[in-house]
Amino acid sequence: MWDIIKNHFNDYPERLKVARILVENGLSTKNSKIYLNQIEIPPIRIARAADVDRRTVNETLTAINENQKLKLIFEEIRPAGHSLKEIAKHLNLGVVELTVTNAKAPGTLSNIATLLNNTNLSIRQAIVDDPELSPEPKLTLIIEHKIPGELIPEILKIAGVTKISVY
Repeated sequence: MWDIIKNHFNDYPERLKVARILVENGLSTKNSKIYLNQIEIPPIRIARAADVDRRTVNETLTAINENQKLKLIFEEIRPAGHSLKEIAKHLNLGVVELTVTNAKAPGTLSNIATLLNNTNLSIRQAIVDDPELSPEPKLTLIIEHKIPGELIPEILKIAGVTKISVY
């Protein structure tokens, strides 16, 4: 998906910044308007977030509307949902953040899920950064309880895991 967007706006870096803000925040476009679910977002807000002029946002919306592939992507995109990461400590939940060598390699999530399951820890939420959008994508797991320290070396044994942070 990101390659399609990037290739379309390759000659327009400011429009690409706008498109990136839309994608990263799950903002959709319909009839040259921007929405967060059903809430309309004024173009000036997007312009400030992307550090561009409001006209650039409008030009980006026009370009999206004129390209059928982009139009389909941006009409249907939605936010991924709420993240418990920032409030996990207040809810007595554990947070594990993994960095891997190849975010596109299969098996990392299933391997850690199996490890946690074998120690009777339940995953409440899994958040995976898109490797096409993040320079250093991470897998963040919100776990039912704080993770025991002795589990950290076991997680580091999972193929491809290079770094682990526990909150």
